[in-house]
Amino acid sequence: MSADRKTAAIIGGGVIGGGWAARFLLNGWDVCVFDPDAQAQRKITAVLENARYALPMLYNTALPDEGSLTYCETISGAVQNADWIQESAPERLALKRKVYQTTQEHCRADAIIASSTSGFKPSEIQGCATRPEQIIVAHPFNPVYLLPLVEIVATDENPPEMTDRATGIIESLGMFPLRVRAEIDAHIADRFLEAVWREALWLIKGEIATTEEIDNAIRYGFGLRWAQMGLFETYRIAGGEAGMRHFIDQFGPCLQWPWTKLMDVPELTDELVEMIASQSDAQSGAHTIRQLERMRDENLVGILLSLKTRDAAAGALLNTHEARITQPPDTSGAEPITTLNRNVPIDWTDYNGHMNESRYGQVFSDAADVVMALLGADAEYIKGDNSYFTVDIHIRFLQETRTGQRFSVHSRVLLGEGKKLRLYHKMLADDGSVIATGEQMLIHVSLKTRRACEPQPEILAKLESLAAAHATIPLPDHLKDT
Repeated sequence: MSADRKTAAIIGGGVIGGGWAARFLLNGWDVCVFDPDAQAQRKITAVLENARYALPMLYNTALPDEGSLTYCETISGAVQNADWIQESAPERLALKRKVYQTTQEHCRADAIIASSTSGFKPSEIQGCATRPEQIIVAHPFNPVYLLPLVEIVATDENPPEMTDRATGIIESLGMFPLRVRAEIDAHIADRFLEAVWREALWLIKGEIATTEEIDNAIRYGFGLRWAQMGLFETYRIAGGEAGMRHFIDQFGPCLQWPWTKLMDVPELTDELVEMIASQSDAQSGAHTIRQLERMRDENLVGILLSLKTRDAAAGALLNTHEARITQPPDTSGAEPITTLNRNVPIDWTDYNGHMNESRYGQVFSDAADVVMALLGADAEYIKGDNSYFTVDIHIRFLQETRTGQRFSVHSRVLLGEGKKLRLYHKMLADDGSVIATGEQMLIHVSLKTRRACEPQPEILAKLESLAAAHATIPLPDHLKDT
C-alpha cells in the first residue's frame, strides 16, 4: 500500500462491488477486496478490463496512477486500514448487519462505511451497529465506473460533517452525490425504475409488447431526452412557450385515466418468467455478457463525450473532474513539454478500427492549445481579442492507433519570435515508440482585425524564454535540412 494514497475496502465483489473497485482504483486509491466467492477475482478482473478500456476515454488528461489491488481472505483484513468501506453484499438485511458488526470490530472509527443497497433505508442497516453514525447509504448505478450518480442517504445518527466528507469523496471520484432528503424505501431513482419495470411486466404479460419492443421504445425515444434533461425539464419543453404550467394543464388529466397499473403487479408465474426470458434470449442472446458490456460502455462513452463537449449534465461533471485531476505541464527544464496524456476515445476511430487521420490534427491542435495556455495566451487572453492561428502543419503518420490506446504528446518550440510560433510535436505510445509527428506554424493575430499582429509583451517574453530553452534540444533528423 502506498503511504500517501487513500484506501478503499470493497465488501462483495459482484457487478456493483467490482464497479466500485474499478472507480476507486482508477482514481488512484488503493483497494482491498473481500468476497467469499471463489470466482470473485476472475469476475473483478473482467470488470476492471472494461473499466480500464472505457473510463480513460472520457478525459483529455491522464487519470491518476492506479492504486494497488489486494484480495483479502477476511473482512477484518480488508477493512483494518480503510478510509472508505463500501458494502455491496446481497440484499439480505440480516447478512448486511452481520457484515457491519464484523467490519466495525476491525475498522477505524473514522472510516466511512457505505452501503450500495438499492432498497434498504439507512436506519435499517444501522440497526445493531456498534457505531451507527459511521454507516450511510451510497447507492450507485451500473456500470459504477462510468455512470456518475450516487444516492447518498443518511439519518439523524450521522453527523453532518461525516455526510459532507462522504459527499466530498464521491465528488473526488468524478461522481455526482445526490443527497436524498429523507429516508424512503428504494431511495429516489429505483422507485422510478420500479414503476417502469412494473408497467413493462404487464405489457409483456398481456402480449402487447416484447422485451425488445419495450427497449426500443425507451432507447429510440424518451431515453435519449432523459439522458440529458431528466423528467421535468423534458416535460417543460413539451409545454412549449407557456412552459410547465401549460404542460400540466394539457396532460395532467391523463393521470386520472386507467393507463398504468402502478399499484398492481402481475404474478411472476413460471409461464411469465419463461416468456420474458425467452424473449430476452432472442433479443440479446447472440452476444455474451462481456460483449454486451463492451457495447454498453462504448455507447455510454459516446453519449457522455457529446454532453462533455457541450458542458451539459453529466458532461459538465466530467469537465469539472478533468480540471481537478489534470497535472500542469513541467516547463522548468530544457526538455519537451508533455502537453497531452490521454486515451483514444471511441468516436475518433473509423471503419478500419484505427484513429482517423483528421484526429491527428486535433491531437496536435490540442497540444498547441496547451503551449498557448502556458505562454499566457489562454481563454482570458482570447477574450481580449488576441490569439494564435495555425497557418501550416505537416504530419507524419508512423503507426496506427486504436480505440482506447493511451498516448502522450511531447511538444517543443522551434521558433518563437515576433508574430511567429513554430512547434514540433511528437505523439508517443506507452512503450515510447513514435506514433506520429507534427510540425506546426502559428501566427499571432488580432481577433478584431483578423490580421497578424505582435503578441502582448508578457506573452512574447515567455515565448522567447521557452524558445531559448528548447533551442538546446537536438533537432530530429527529418527537420535538420528544413
